[in-house]
Amino acid sequence: MTRDPRYDILFEPLRIGPVTAPNRFYQVPHCNGMGRAFPNSMIAMRGMKAEGGWGIVCTEQCDFHATADTTPFTETRLWDDADTPYLARMAEAVHAHGALAGIELVHNGQDTGNLYSREVPIGPDHRPVKWQGHPIQARAMDKADIRAYRRWHRDAAVRARHAGFDLLVVYAGHDGTLPSHFLARRHNHRVDEYGGSLENRLRLFRELIEETKDAVGATMGVIVRFAVDELMGPGGLERGNEGSDAIALLAELPDLWDVNVSDWSNDSMTSRFAPEGYQEEFIAFVKSMTTKPVAGVGRYTSPDAMVSAIRRGVLDLIGAARPSIADPFLPDKIRQGRPEDIRECIGCNICVAWNNLSAPMRCTQNPTAGEEWRKGWHPEALPAKDSDAHVLVVGGGPAGLEAARALGQRGYRVTLAEAGDELGGRVSRESRLPGLAAWARVRDHRLTQIGRMTNVETYLASRLDANQVIAFGADHVAIATGARWRADGVGRTIREPVPGCVGDAVLTPDAIMDGRRPAGPVVVYDDDHYYLASLIAELLRRTGHDVTLATTAPMVANWTQHNLEQGFIERRLVEQGVRILTRHQLAAVRDGAVELVHDLDRRLIRVPGRVVPVTMRLPEDALYHELVARGVANVRRIGDCFGPSVIAAAVYEGHRYAREFDTAVDPDRVPFRRDVFQLDRPTP
Repeated sequence: MTRDPRYDILFEPLRIGPVTAPNRFYQVPHCNGMGRAFPNSMIAMRGMKAEGGWGIVCTEQCDFHATADTTPFTETRLWDDADTPYLARMAEAVHAHGALAGIELVHNGQDTGNLYSREVPIGPDHRPVKWQGHPIQARAMDKADIRAYRRWHRDAAVRARHAGFDLLVVYAGHDGTLPSHFLARRHNHRVDEYGGSLENRLRLFRELIEETKDAVGATMGVIVRFAVDELMGPGGLERGNEGSDAIALLAELPDLWDVNVSDWSNDSMTSRFAPEGYQEEFIAFVKSMTTKPVAGVGRYTSPDAMVSAIRRGVLDLIGAARPSIADPFLPDKIRQGRPEDIRECIGCNICVAWNNLSAPMRCTQNPTAGEEWRKGWHPEALPAKDSDAHVLVVGGGPAGLEAARALGQRGYRVTLAEAGDELGGRVSRESRLPGLAAWARVRDHRLTQIGRMTNVETYLASRLDANQVIAFGADHVAIATGARWRADGVGRTIREPVPGCVGDAVLTPDAIMDGRRPAGPVVVYDDDHYYLASLIAELLRRTGHDVTLATTAPMVANWTQHNLEQGFIERRLVEQGVRILTRHQLAAVRDGAVELVHDLDRRLIRVPGRVVPVTMRLPEDALYHELVARGVANVRRIGDCFGPSVIAAAVYEGHRYAREFDTAVDPDRVPFRRDVFQLDRPTP
């Protein structure tokens, strides 16, 4: 295949100060839950991006002083020379594939509690620490503190150069860094030369850029990462106001402008709330104010959208975090003339959530994310088949589709039997809920790949029983029949069936997604705390129902704080007129009403209508157990049929089944490599 000439501009080199990027693909700094805690995994993940064609590959934010301790978040660190070796290894891994390596230095100022270092946090003013509401306060920096901070930043820049990095990011974005705290009027009430006017509040940021250029600018490109709009009106930076004025004052200082919106939840909006390229309206003005190249993000996965952004003068570099996780080989697929093979990011932010949980990131689209070193998984390459085995996959949801795709890529003969009239399982059903259309990419990517394989056959409307599976005569059987939502209220909080949760009084989430609707008002009861209850409430409200969303948690969709959606979800429900009851537990359903009890004062309320309990799912594993009982040996459950979880887990388990197929796996051994740290010798 040859590259479409329309995309040639994406592969033009770009000068960034003293260095040259080989193309226009820029993996912006992004957190990943690995960093200093799991450095081998981080290094391999970044190296994979470079192998896949990203011309610039950056670290996540890298704290550079003990007063900038980001614990418990597992990010990179450059406090002194002891931190240099693993960062140097990352730079080497990136250079091995001809890409530039970038590092983003960060001091999170008043946001971080310094839980490991126990140093007192610092900031422009006396302020309580913001992250996680720690009972810790940051102290206001005096002039000596500011001079020390500038010295720490400069020293870290020199260490980064010695570690082999080509680019250094001076970071004042996401309302989470010390320079951005100095810049924001709401954080900075100083009366010295670092407070008051925009020029004064911008002074520290200017000094950092100038001193970094002086220290390393002859050999390293200096990138400024800056949020031009905080999407909070006059209370924050706005384009057309101080966001634009700040660009004008610093226009020619950096070698590259990396611009975005703030805070992180706005910068990394999920596809449920923002389309591809949504940041363009906020950042498009920047190129008219500087002669330096400009980069930006917007969850770009379409090469046409990328080219358009460059041709229209919005961007010079296409920045990406989440799309580079979903497909580390996105640039190479465009270069090779096969953009249809891109695993497009679905914008679910499961990668963000796992990072915020201080765990190695995962991805719904890319089951190899985070496993490049731990399991040696390559996102594009799988080992060739080890036998001529024929595999029957029963169930065409995310696990079954991924197992069939990966087994087919390995060269095995695969038959995929789906009981329903469409493939995709829960992905197809959930992608029809409000705002989740992009989630269908999980199904569509796999169907595209399977459609080219002559060794993989798919059959719809093929519900198989044990007799039929046995009669089929496959050498191996993978059961991927999914799971169903419980109707009786049992879940995380309630351990016994709720009185009255039977018959017409209840509609399960499956029934709602199948098209059934209640005749009158409805209570959506959420003990799951992820996205589904809010989506069902939104869907029913859109169709004219009187909807109450009751949850056992202290806020709506409580778990979505981790993937940055919670505020957007609650705001939308309020705007649509959904009644919200937090800290309420389902007590009973009787006499045409749902009874709920407050978990603190035990006050009972009655809400007229039927209930949709979103609590937990049960595996659809009866076929598996019958096959085992009848002596079928080579049968295995995968995906939700084995352990109901998020879609990313189902895709991962399908992929794992295909990877491990025909391989002896010791169930008593740790199934992946681990970072093992060397202990200091005891002092004599």
